[in-house]
This record gives sequence, C-alpha cells and structure tokens, in this order.
Amino acid sequence: MKLTLIGNGFMAQALARGLVNNFEVEIIGRDEKKLNEIKTRISEVEVKVMKDMEDITDKNIIFCVKPYALQSVAARLEGKANVLFSILAGTTLDNLKKQIKSKFYIRTMPNVAASVCGSTTTVTGDKEAKNLALELFSYVGKTVWVNTEKQLDVATALAGSGPAFLSLVAESLSDGAVKAGLERSISNELVKGLFSGYAKLLETTHPALIKDSVMSPGGTTAAGMGKLEEGAVRDAMIKAVEAANDKANEIGQK
Repeated sequence: MKLTLIGNGFMAQALARGLVNNFEVEIIGRDEKKLNEIKTRISEVEVKVMKDMEDITDKNIIFCVKPYALQSVAARLEGKANVLFSILAGTTLDNLKKQIKSKFYIRTMPNVAASVCGSTTTVTGDKEAKNLALELFSYVGKTVWVNTEKQLDVATALAGSGPAFLSLVAESLSDGAVKAGLERSISNELVKGLFSGYAKLLETTHPALIKDSVMSPGGTTAAGMGKLEEGAVRDAMIKAVEAANDKANEIGQK
C-alpha cells in the first residue's frame, strides 16, 4: 500500500521513518530544500514538490501540515482521497470534510516517538476505516481507538504533548544529579536507563504502587518526594495537560 504524506515538517519525517519499512511512502511538501534533505536522510521515501493543483484521487493521505495551513494547502488538492488521516491538533472532522474530499476521514495523534516505532497513537473517526487506521499506526507503536473527538483532544494533550513534558522531567533529573556532583555523561546515561526501565514497570504496575515500593519511611526517596510536593510538581503536570487540551479546543474553534 502506498501512503502519501502531505507536509514536510518534523512529524511527517518521524512518521516516514517509522512507516517506510512496511509501506511505499511519498512526501509532498512546499519546501524543496527541506524535501531534498529528507531524501538524503531517508533514502527509501519518494519526495515531491507540491504542484499548484495536486491530484489526491484514491490516495491514502496522511495530512501533516500545521493547523493554520489547512485552508491554503487544501485549496491545492483536487480529487477524492480514499482515506484522509489527519494529525492536525484540534482540527475537527467536520472542518476537514469542508476542506478536503475523501471517502473516509480519520483523526489521529501520533507522537514524535513514531520515528523509532515507539509512538502511542490515538485514533478516531469513520468506523469503516477504523481497522485500517489501527493497523497502519501500529507500525509506529501502540494504537488506541477513542470514541469521540473530545477524547482525542485530551489524548493529544497527554500522548502528543507528553514527550515534551517528560523531556523537561528527564533534563531536570539529569541537572539535579550534576548539581549534586555527578558527571553529565553518567547522569544522562542513568536517566536513559531510568526511563527505559520505568516504561517496562508501567506495563504491569500502577504508578502509585511503583512509588510506594521505592519510598521507605524516612528514606531518601521520601525526602525527594517532599520537595516535589513542595514545588507543586503534581499540580503543574495536571495543569500542563489541561492547558494543552484547552489550546487544542481553541485551535478547533478557529
């Protein structure tokens, strides 16, 4: 099966890296220089500069432009796609249907880990294309079907924006170890192992139980947890997800 990715940004490239081993992949974009750079890095993909009018008839399209560019790019698409997979945050199915013709419409939100086949991708839309969507995005990681677009927006805030939030946590942990006297190279290596091992624990154990298993009375972990609660880290994380969800809703109303 051939997949046509429209857009040449970071997420389009991440998806291409994850999908190219199992599908024929082409990327259509407006930046010729960036397209040539992508071809150099991912030699298996086809790249093409978008024409004034691009025929998408019967193609399986993964729409990867920024939400603000929807109208300008859609104006250059003609014909009727087979399935339109949109990764545009906050952009509703109704809005997509007004802009681009397709037999079926799917909204999906992979994350940047798609490039290493480790994305957690949420999916919703026309149930006729559900199985295809779940199969397709399973090649870049784990897929989860949600029943409403509202749920997808919340999932976008968590799984889509989450890598950035976790990056802040990872960087902060490494900085803390360096401040305490550990070399940066060792600190970074420990953080990588920490995240890798923790991901495996999460497969079978609730986060609260993991925390309780580490935090002994009057111990080092308890001392550290006290500082995290003092700094309202838990509240900040909750508010970060809420703010990302609110932003998705704001984008969808434009």
